[in-house]
Amino acid sequence: MKGYIGKALFVDLSTGEFRDEVVPDEVYESFLSGVGLGAYYLYRNIPQGADPLGEDNMLGFVSGLLTGTGSVVTGRWLAVGKSPITGGWGDSNCGGNLSPAIKRSGYDGIFFRGISRNPVYLYVDDNGPRLMDAGFLWGKDTVESEELLLEIHGGSRKVAVAVIGQAGEKRSLIAGISNDKGRMAGRSGLGAVMGSKKLKAVVLAGTGKIEPHNREEILKITKEYSDKVKNVKLPGMVKGSMLPMASRLMEKAGGLMPQDGMMSIPMMKKWGTIFSNTFGLPSGDAPVKNWGGSILDYHFSSYRNMNPDRIIEREERKYHCYSCVIGCGGVCNISDVTGGKFETSHKPEYETVNSFGALLLNESLDSIYYINEIMNRAGMDTISAGNTIGFAIECYENGTITRDDTDGLELTWGNTGAIIALAEKMINREGFGDVLADGVKPAAERIGKNSYMYAIDAGGQEPGMHDPRLDPILGIHFSADPTPGRHTVGAGLYYNYMRLWDFVSWAPKISSRGSKGNKYEATDETALKSVANSCIKQILDGSGGCLFALISGVGNWRLFDYLNAATGWEKTPDEYMEIGKRMQTLRQMFNVREGIDPMSFRMHKRIAGDPPMREGPLKGRTVPIEDMMKDHWKYFGWDGETGKPLGETMQALDFARLLNME
Repeated sequence: MKGYIGKALFVDLSTGEFRDEVVPDEVYESFLSGVGLGAYYLYRNIPQGADPLGEDNMLGFVSGLLTGTGSVVTGRWLAVGKSPITGGWGDSNCGGNLSPAIKRSGYDGIFFRGISRNPVYLYVDDNGPRLMDAGFLWGKDTVESEELLLEIHGGSRKVAVAVIGQAGEKRSLIAGISNDKGRMAGRSGLGAVMGSKKLKAVVLAGTGKIEPHNREEILKITKEYSDKVKNVKLPGMVKGSMLPMASRLMEKAGGLMPQDGMMSIPMMKKWGTIFSNTFGLPSGDAPVKNWGGSILDYHFSSYRNMNPDRIIEREERKYHCYSCVIGCGGVCNISDVTGGKFETSHKPEYETVNSFGALLLNESLDSIYYINEIMNRAGMDTISAGNTIGFAIECYENGTITRDDTDGLELTWGNTGAIIALAEKMINREGFGDVLADGVKPAAERIGKNSYMYAIDAGGQEPGMHDPRLDPILGIHFSADPTPGRHTVGAGLYYNYMRLWDFVSWAPKISSRGSKGNKYEATDETALKSVANSCIKQILDGSGGCLFALISGVGNWRLFDYLNAATGWEKTPDEYMEIGKRMQTLRQMFNVREGIDPMSFRMHKRIAGDPPMREGPLKGRTVPIEDMMKDHWKYFGWDGETGKPLGETMQALDFARLLNME
């Protein structure tokens, strides 16, 4: 009765054998569940130098410690494995309905190794696990496959499905894993790992109970937060057309001042992430023209088409992931856009809208609906795909490639037809699409010449759609995290919303006047903020919590109190942050063991402002990223020059004993 199940399932796809393993309580106290449990098992079980697409790699599906306990906004799950993109630690976070299904099936994590001879899927119900033939599903997209599996196994039970599409089957290195017909675990290329194992799907239909230590206290915290979410609303007069002006006013005010994170919730309730479609462009947060342009290239007459109100007009219903009281998602009717080919779709999130909009100077919202749906059905990461097409367009515009290379496509900025055609080619690994299907770094290696100038990445991973030249702490996480290029790990804005300094003794307090003057300098304060971001994000990913709840403020969404109520541990926030430090350090140890130079994850010099932009809202801004990375590592107890965890840090975190427990 501590929130977690205390057991993991191991599946050998080569032999068809299953093994249950009891997880010691001390593992949870040291690593939580979720990403921490994944790191614990993968570090111990993946041999050094394993091929990410070979039989020795392990692919895990892990739930969060708080999932199913009565807590809210704790329905996230993660896929974990050795990434074929970076060659190091890989994880990908997803919502939907799979997280509680993992635990109801009797496990906190399900881990696969080996390679099946033929396509299979795992089915687990109260009678245990079985591998079943998936030949009839191979070649089908994620939605078709999930619908067929639900028809076979649905009945009256709650059944959850994680499945790959054609991109995963074809082992595209930017393939993800789909849940609930379009919620995507898109990052780290773990869909390719799943495809390499010939594992088409995971179908979970267990009905087991999840018992926390103190459900009454959890429900009390839940009611308090749910009431807060219910009671915060935007005035009816606020429209999406007002967001660009609000962005300009916020940027003009300057500085990053402490905020009540609940301010973010009304926009998430009304629009979800798509409020950033137009809010992020005037300030420079949203990248334009393959990270080299600005609103001077994609001015209001272009981006007004991305007004979030236009997407909400098509919304048939709000979408809530499991246990979510915010409901940032939505299901849209897109039948007229696709000529009846697709009826409804999860609405395109901001990352997709910007990846296939401003980043490519594409003004057609209708094309983005279509691309979003074909990418979701194929199981291809839209962030990576959009960045890769932006790279290809810039190569074409600069004469590095020609129409002879692109199958006759005229890859010019804003050419909607060519963008759609190239997206389809990437999904099918057809012609020039095959060159691009593994992301920007492999594409640059294949094209050669001067193409890497235009291949915007961090450690091989394409970055999320937020610009570190506006928020340099974001750049630290793009570059210094064991899974690079992630916009969801941390940022200066997130830090100010969370208000960790009210709970964590060493987290720097932000003054009411903000700190505009030194955010472009490598300082001790900046390093401590970035370390705090990393630690709390690991706790979040070990708990199954959602980033949007976390940035509503730790004093509002009481993560530390939730954990104590679920487990009965009564740990302090500082003690939980130490657990987060241990989880982050183990992920870094995985990379170091695989021979990765942590400095090689440094983000592309263009997005560090080298050279600085000459015009637009980010004009003249440069991020001293190497110095910031070194300070970040130093405050983690890692070598400041190399990024390798120090012996005394590993000793203090008790790794020698924890990683050798039977």
